Amino acid sequence: RHERVHTRRPDHVDRADKYSLDDDLVNLEVLNEDTIIHQLQKRYVDLQIYTYVGDILIALNPFQNLSIYSPQFSKLYHGVKRSSNPPHIFASADAAYQSMVTFSKDQCIIISGESGAGKTESAHLIVQHLTFLGKANNRALREKILQVNPLVEAFGNACTAINDNSSRFGKYLEMMFTPTGAVIGAKISEYLLEKSRVIKQAVGEKNFHIFYYIYAGLYHQKKLSEYRLPDKKPPRYIDNETGRVMHDIVTKDAYGRQFEAIQHCFRIIGFTDEEVYSVYRILTGILNTGNIEFAAISSQHQTDKSEVPNPEALDNAAALLSIGSEELQEALTSHCVVTRGETIIRTNTVDKAADVRDAMSKALYGRLFSWIVNRINTLLQPDKNINAESRMNVGILDIFGFENFARNSFEQLCINIANEQIQFYFNQHIFALEQMEYQSEGIDATTVEYEDNRPLLDMFLQKPMGLLSLLDEESRFPQATDLTLVDKFEDNLRCKYFWRPKGMELSFGIQHYAGKVLYDASAFLEKNRDTLPADVVVVLRTSENKLLQQLFSSPLTKTGNLAQARARVTAASRSLPPQLSAGRIKVDTMEVMRHPEETTNMKRQTMASYFRYSLMDLLSKMVVGQPHFIRCIKPNDDREALMFSHERVLLQLRYTGILETVKIRQKGYSHRILFEEFVKRYYYLAFKAHETPLGSRENCLAILEKSKLDNWILGKTKVFLKYYHIEQLNLFLREVIGRVVVMQAYIKGWLGARRYKKVKDKRENSAITIQS
Repeated sequence: RHERVHTRRPDHVDRADKYSLDDDLVNLEVLNEDTIIHQLQKRYVDLQIYTYVGDILIALNPFQNLSIYSPQFSKLYHGVKRSSNPPHIFASADAAYQSMVTFSKDQCIIISGESGAGKTESAHLIVQHLTFLGKANNRALREKILQVNPLVEAFGNACTAINDNSSRFGKYLEMMFTPTGAVIGAKISEYLLEKSRVIKQAVGEKNFHIFYYIYAGLYHQKKLSEYRLPDKKPPRYIDNETGRVMHDIVTKDAYGRQFEAIQHCFRIIGFTDEEVYSVYRILTGILNTGNIEFAAISSQHQTDKSEVPNPEALDNAAALLSIGSEELQEALTSHCVVTRGETIIRTNTVDKAADVRDAMSKALYGRLFSWIVNRINTLLQPDKNINAESRMNVGILDIFGFENFARNSFEQLCINIANEQIQFYFNQHIFALEQMEYQSEGIDATTVEYEDNRPLLDMFLQKPMGLLSLLDEESRFPQATDLTLVDKFEDNLRCKYFWRPKGMELSFGIQHYAGKVLYDASAFLEKNRDTLPADVVVVLRTSENKLLQQLFSSPLTKTGNLAQARARVTAASRSLPPQLSAGRIKVDTMEVMRHPEETTNMKRQTMASYFRYSLMDLLSKMVVGQPHFIRCIKPNDDREALMFSHERVLLQLRYTGILETVKIRQKGYSHRILFEEFVKRYYYLAFKAHETPLGSRENCLAILEKSKLDNWILGKTKVFLKYYHIEQLNLFLREVIGRVVVMQAYIKGWLGARRYKKVKDKRENSAITIQS
């Protein structure tokens, strides 16, 4: 506790034994926006980036490395009273861990905040501390779990205009523990990867990190030619307007180091060399696919035919993906239509061929990402012999933060709706449920007004007239355009949250909980349809790369991810759709091989429907656990250390409802426990260990009075406690149980000694008998 850690403020750890009232905004006597912001600013300047609001943690992004995450700090925040140390993200992780072990209940840590507020970094720190707390004897497993985040982030994060390491997918990591709290495994769920980034990025943004890492790694290993990558002009998918991409790849050490780190992650988690080699070939295959160019052939009959004039990129891509280059060219430049049992081959125009090429690249990347996540889950699942019923989880949610760019497209809309849903969950939990219970239990508590974003969520998610439903409906009409889509929105979404700016045909605005956002609807329909022609699927299934076959033979789940593959795909069934490969239906195989109708699912899933299911799936995982909220706040837009922008922070405090949260934590009762449960949990504090008292109001009263707590209330069926009471009760309980253990130890020692003396006397008597 008294070790010194050298930061600019040498009294950091010494302060650990002095609890300061400033640590919790609930202790503020005068409560308004000014006092809250003044408090946060004062702490931020002193590099105290964490502040509590009752049991909720506010984390300001310091935009610099702080030396407060070392193992010494992990030891400080391990099962101690919260007030004995300054606020810290480790304390939140510890609170979730202790609740899980004490109450045998799943927990869920929800990290929210806008893009660049520090969510991903916070998630890393929580995983780090939970692996420390759940020390299993299995060192290898702990190592593996710590490598999961860096690996999926290399594939799922990218540099955007406002954040150099922005999550472009939603991640829910579940860590699994035994009832005694040892970590035994982990599972990761991924949602809504922004695949469109693979083929095109906005000005000033980059593609997914992994493309740069692998390029630099192969360059330094002198293997570019083996993977058919150029060393002068970068591939189209990673080229940008600055023309410095190759220069950065060659000169920046960071890329090369990251490549080595990724190889290390793959190795530690347990991927085989063959699997990693296949992943590299698919990634470099994608880069080569992007370089395939098309030209129009004009013959006297038709003008909408295209060809590949320069076969180099085509041959490279085909070689890396282990498929025939002629078959690939055919799949890109033509498509099959089956009408009344006849197969007609239609040609693609140049634009259509380019769209098919890009759709193939997106599908390759999306399915590869899903496969990596599924593989991690298989390698990190708990042993079969551990009883699944008894294990408990702590889930950690880290999703893309709220975004508002100069140009916002379909991806931003999905990201912002997801954040809208998380905000709604927060409101429900902190305000709505609590106030409903006061009414039903007949407790007189002042109501706190809060901003309810339910109507806005309904506008997005309602069927059949919500924004996403309208988008799906419009996507079904072949003649629909982005303009007809915006017209449809304007006609049907008549509410104060939606507007259409004058003079900008393809735009519409939404008043989100975090502010107004203007969306550009061009390519909305295209992105939502997310079509992948069947012809491409057929060709990719003929690949000699085992992994690639698997990517296109496994069905997609309702959330748009690759289903976890169980079966091995045999060579014969490779090009048949799943339901035919079992051989149940007699069918003309040639026709099926040409056109696997099922895999592309003509009643096709859209991005909007994947999004809707993903949100449902995510929420169903979250509501199981008891939630712990971490609110990340971005102190300025320039990513400057120690710079505190009053306006930016105030805006975030407003839309996250921090002022209201402080009020409800001051006046409200965040823990509401049924009488029976309360007595079962805490009867040791006031009754003898062998008694089994009833779960009655009187017994609850006896326990509460014995523990000398103040400010609690008894309802009709529940005990209402402040957020800090639970910790105090748990500490008392630990103390009592500690005393019981000491008593048991002494009694057992005394009994043992007595038994030993008896045996010793008996032996001596026996010896004397024999001797005599």
